[in-house]
Amino acid sequence: MQSPIKQYIRQKKLEPGIISLLTNPYYFVKKGIYRGLESYAQFLSGRMLDFGCGNKSYSYLFRVKEHIGLDVFHAGHDHTDEPIDVFYDGKMIPFQAECFDSVLCAEVFEHLFDCEKSLSEIRRVLKIGGYLLLTTPFFWEEHEQPYDFGRYTEFGLRELLARHHFEILHYEKYGNFIEVLAQLWNLYLFKKLFRRFAFLRFVIIPFLIVPTNLMGALFSILLPKIFDVFHHSVIVAKKVELSV
Repeated sequence: MQSPIKQYIRQKKLEPGIISLLTNPYYFVKKGIYRGLESYAQFLSGRMLDFGCGNKSYSYLFRVKEHIGLDVFHAGHDHTDEPIDVFYDGKMIPFQAECFDSVLCAEVFEHLFDCEKSLSEIRRVLKIGGYLLLTTPFFWEEHEQPYDFGRYTEFGLRELLARHHFEILHYEKYGNFIEVLAQLWNLYLFKKLFRRFAFLRFVIIPFLIVPTNLMGALFSILLPKIFDVFHHSVIVAKKVELSV
């Protein structure tokens, strides 16, 4: 388990506050994920399955009776010290049908080669009328290679969920065209250009990353918002009964 100090620092990196604006090279993408989850957290209640939980980074946003974390053992990163309750074999979620009131699936779909199978399993373990809160990237780098398999447009996600008898209650895009440009520039500087020089990566934050964050935030307010290019989709969907 991580120390309280490390947990606090990690939490602040995820939140879109002034600290993150002035220190985080991933400010825009983290802001979108956080605001999407925070906006719709109230839909998750009771016994919640965190599908692809990782380290349960956003657990403090949810007021649920039980938070059960499920993940795949080989998911492109080290699971040491992660609070995973159950491991998933990619075929069958090891719980009986309709035993969860809600399901969280945050930043997982791109790592599923067979989304149809996983979504079918999510539907199986979710109660009728239960809610699924889903976030997934659209315009972002390949990550956790080689376990990064896809990106989804709004229309692809709508079709996929409808096919598995989920009713979409809310769909929102986070990260407009300007924010995507600013975020990709920061990504190039921090992770690509200076990847071999760890010290320089942190030196460039006040001189290059912070100005990009500030200008991106300002121009995002002043200029027209275009969402044909965006970072993330955030969806709230409800499991509905099959029509006879």
